[in-house]
Formats: sequence, C-alpha cells, structure tokens
Amino acid sequence: MNIVITMSRRYGTGASEIAKELSEKLDIPVYDKAYIEHEVEHTSYKEESELIKKLAEKPCIILGRCASEILKHQSNVFNVYVSAAKSDRIKRLMEVYGHTEEEAKRMIEENDKARAEYYYEHTGMVWGDVNNYDLCLDTGRIGYDGAVDMICAYIAQRERFLAGK
Repeated sequence: MNIVITMSRRYGTGASEIAKELSEKLDIPVYDKAYIEHEVEHTSYKEESELIKKLAEKPCIILGRCASEILKHQSNVFNVYVSAAKSDRIKRLMEVYGHTEEEAKRMIEENDKARAEYYYEHTGMVWGDVNNYDLCLDTGRIGYDGAVDMICAYIAQRERFLAGK
C-alpha cells in the first residue's frame, strides 16, 4: 500500500489523535506542522511544499499545511477533512486540556480563523470546501475510533475499486 493521507481539520476535533491511531494501525509515519517547520531552513510555504512532496514519496499521513492541495495531482493521495460541531469541540478542549468554556471558544475561533486564512493565502481556495476532500468526518458523531475505521474502510474500498478497473 503506497497511500498518502492528508488530514485537514477544525481545531479541537481530535484529528491528531486519529492520525496517531492510523499511523499505528497502518504502520506509516505522521508529519505535522511542528515536524515540517523543524525540517525546513526557513518557514516559507515554498520550502514546506517541497518537503511535503518529498515526504509523500513514501506512505505517510500529513496533518494540515495545505498538503491536500500541494499533492492534489498524485493518484495515491487520499484527502480527509475532520470536523465536529463547535459544542463538541468546546467540550473536548475543556475535558482534555482543562480550559474554561470561554477559553475553549476563543481558541477554536482563533485557530479556525488562522487555518482558513493560511489555506486561502496559499491556495486561493476555501478551507473546508467538501469538493477538496475524498472523505469528510464528524468526530462528534462517530468518535475517533469510528473515524479511524471509516478511513481504513475507505482506503480498502478504494484499492478494491482501482484493482477492478
């Protein structure tokens, strides 16, 4: 399996945990913003894009960084968008990190705004547009395990479909 999974996500959805579980289940590495920024000499979109293309030469999971758009011409790339209702994200941030409801709301609004601006600035496209993804998941409705299972099922079905062509 030579699959590259890109995962865009709203803040507070648990996508990092989903990526970690997928990484363990599929035995492929996860690369996130911290890793990518650490590996480039200057934090520029051009350098990050080149690194993402290099990382995608092998099976992996890439969180954010417009990877779905950077790798859109690669047939082995599978783009996932993870969302959840704002109330579910607030609850998660309060439970996991001990934030107050107001802190959680503020963090969600700030992070979602920054992600949308970053995506638009570098792609000219709307972040979260369902047309840019193969699969959109709501972790508030299916949980993390359900998201992992759905992604794995989608990949397996896609491989069966491609094998039959």
